[in-house]
Amino acid sequence: MPAAKKGDPVNFPSYPHEALAIVLSVRDGRLCVLLWKRARSPFRGRWALPGGGVEPAQRLREAITAHLAAKVDVRDVAHLEQVATHSAIDRDPRARVLATGYLGLVPSDVRPVLPADTVWHAVDELPPTAFDHHFFIEAAVARLRAKLSYTNIGFALAPLEFTIAELRDLFGAALGYELGATNLTRVLTRRHVIAPTNRRATPGQSGGRPATVYKFAARELTVTDPFAVLRPPR
Repeated sequence: MPAAKKGDPVNFPSYPHEALAIVLSVRDGRLCVLLWKRARSPFRGRWALPGGGVEPAQRLREAITAHLAAKVDVRDVAHLEQVATHSAIDRDPRARVLATGYLGLVPSDVRPVLPADTVWHAVDELPPTAFDHHFFIEAAVARLRAKLSYTNIGFALAPLEFTIAELRDLFGAALGYELGATNLTRVLTRRHVIAPTNRRATPGQSGGRPATVYKFAARELTVTDPFAVLRPPR
């Protein structure tokens, strides 16, 4: 076959492209992902990530935002970023389909209205998933856990205001292991990730000194320590 010359037309193959949302949130003390149950083949009865096709005039981010709003009514995504693209020839048994996954984070106090076929599932107890969606979930969880060490991404999981005990529990759920409250406070305040407010929490039934209420200093993603790693206690 003769080599292509400069200026020759290029024949690009045309494949469908879909955008998938890996929406993570801490629900009842566990890191969960939002999945919906497929009602038709292929993989009927299995759980899938919300998403859908990308229109010719759409950018990927526009497509996933529209699908989230239309299919599962999730509009309060505090952070959204592209996390993985998979292009295995047989990932969809119907035809070749490229897929790009977006990590989305929803604060723990937000309660989106979900359709009857859509449920939060703990990431450490996933049901059988459709297509190759488990790979996207694994990549998203790994991305979140890594960024909790060196960025302020915790703002997208937390309420606007919180106590240190509440933030410790939230970080522990997201990371999959417990953290010490004192060490977490020292790390996040030293990096200027969180700051105290002028409020104190209402004491519980056992009484005691009211806890200081904190907030994230910024609610957009920033790198706070590029070499940091949050490790489980020994």
